[in-house]
Amino acid sequence: MAVSESTLKATLNSKSVPAAASAALPGIARALVMAGALTQAAAQDIFRRAKAGKRSFVAELTSSGAVSAINLAHILSATFAAPLLDIGAIDPQRLPKDLLDAKLCQTYRILALAKRTNRLIVATVDPSDHEAGEKIKFATQMGVEWVVVEYDKLNTLVDTQTKTTTETMENIVGQEFEFDEAALASSVPDTQQIGAATLDADIEDAPVVRFLHKMLLDAINMRASDLHFEPYEFSYRVRFRVDGELREIASPPLAIKDKLASRIKVISRIDIAEKRVPQDGRMKLALGPNRIIDFRVSTLPTLFGEKIVVRVLDRSSAQMGIEALGYEDEEKERLMKAIRRPYGMILVTGPTGSGKTVSLYTCLNLLNKPGTNISTAEDPSEINLTGINQVNVNEKAGLTFATALRAFLRQDPDIIMVGEIRDLETADIAIKAAQTGHLVLSTLHTNDAPTTLTRLRNMGVAPFNIASSVILITAQRLSRRLCTQCKAPVDIPRQNLIEAGFALSELDGSWTPYGPVGCSACNNGYKGRVGIYEVLPVSDEIQRIILNDGSATEIAEQARSEGVKSLRESGLRKVKNGITSLDEVLAITNE
Repeated sequence: MAVSESTLKATLNSKSVPAAASAALPGIARALVMAGALTQAAAQDIFRRAKAGKRSFVAELTSSGAVSAINLAHILSATFAAPLLDIGAIDPQRLPKDLLDAKLCQTYRILALAKRTNRLIVATVDPSDHEAGEKIKFATQMGVEWVVVEYDKLNTLVDTQTKTTTETMENIVGQEFEFDEAALASSVPDTQQIGAATLDADIEDAPVVRFLHKMLLDAINMRASDLHFEPYEFSYRVRFRVDGELREIASPPLAIKDKLASRIKVISRIDIAEKRVPQDGRMKLALGPNRIIDFRVSTLPTLFGEKIVVRVLDRSSAQMGIEALGYEDEEKERLMKAIRRPYGMILVTGPTGSGKTVSLYTCLNLLNKPGTNISTAEDPSEINLTGINQVNVNEKAGLTFATALRAFLRQDPDIIMVGEIRDLETADIAIKAAQTGHLVLSTLHTNDAPTTLTRLRNMGVAPFNIASSVILITAQRLSRRLCTQCKAPVDIPRQNLIEAGFALSELDGSWTPYGPVGCSACNNGYKGRVGIYEVLPVSDEIQRIILNDGSATEIAEQARSEGVKSLRESGLRKVKNGITSLDEVLAITNE
């Protein structure tokens, strides 16, 4: 709701909100309560959620929809007598450079707009943030004049300016690498976080550290899912997997390989002296107060040194909602119906990197309620969610999937998630849990949904146990999404469309296939990825086929008769809708 200045002043002068009742809230929350934009209870609830989720009050407030960004800006501008500015009308290229440190801007979500004699004009959402003001004064030795702007527009501009700063970082690849290993060892942060808060100033200047830091930031800016650090006999290369495709990013000197591997292993809590066996670890990068990126690190001894793969695990991906994953309406309805069941087993299948973990955690996020006990066993845990009890499998210590599952059943669980069913023992315990009043979610590595059921049979699970426990199977792939800014219609011969799987009735001229073009905003015509799904509920008829030890072909035929679309058919639907290209669907599906 918009609040006029007269109404705001009248509200501020009223005695309707006791001062003691709102004293525990931050200044911005008290201002909103006094302005009548929030009730005392709503402000306290948002404040509690923000604190529990380790987010700022403003981030929680705007994401909840309690107050819109534009109304928030108007209220705070009037409350604190600060000018109101539409920051979206400013040309980012004309903003002053180097007035404020990029990390300071990230942390407090602020942006320097101009310098006037000995005062700095700074865009903010919260002019009551005294800590940010003191930090600016200390860093610049100048006074601060706040200008209030809209939160969403400021966030976008801060992220854009940070990316520009990263891209203009000096080119260190060609430098000589002189590095103090003792200094490296002394820089291990207790919190396993890297960045301004955890690295000494002298270590920050070390070329290897700056190179790694730049690679991680570039990977995040490019939306990469993995970073590959690969040593060879006469060369060294760094590749990013962007939208499912590996791209070579840098070729640093070969001499960097051991020092870079040591640096990654130190901050990932991996044994720096062990180079003969594969190892796994984790590290974190804090991008301001509202976003922490986790990285899963895997080392592999090769002929010419240790190859290291770093997977980017953005925990916000599990909270983006099921609508963003790409399920069609009927597929989403089948999945939602299954996860609302009180017991049974839901299996998600697909190759490595097909988005199974994100799908599972999206479901868990929907099920994560105060009255529900959720436990997960993973190898390792990739996405951390508050309210879910997560266990990392450690086979060397005797903590296997089966051991964790047995322990879960003594912990009064409602929902159990198993990272992967790898053997008969794990499958048996998971199935028994599903048969005794628990909802079990897990993954398997199979090509499609029907073969998942026969895969369990081949593992040694009895047909009766499969039929009585499995309630739904989702097979999935990730397809590159066409860039909306540059995609263009393509002329595909009618015969090719028929061979791809389109029915004659679909080739009526009512739709046009699109293909990639390529522009400055995308990666060779693609930007982002979208899921392609085969969602197979286990019906009574499919249960009968399982009990009769039927084949995957029989299960697939019955599923088609019940309206279940195969992966290829699901992909073709996205081709019709202009979301992806036919070449992309043909490359990731097989029929």
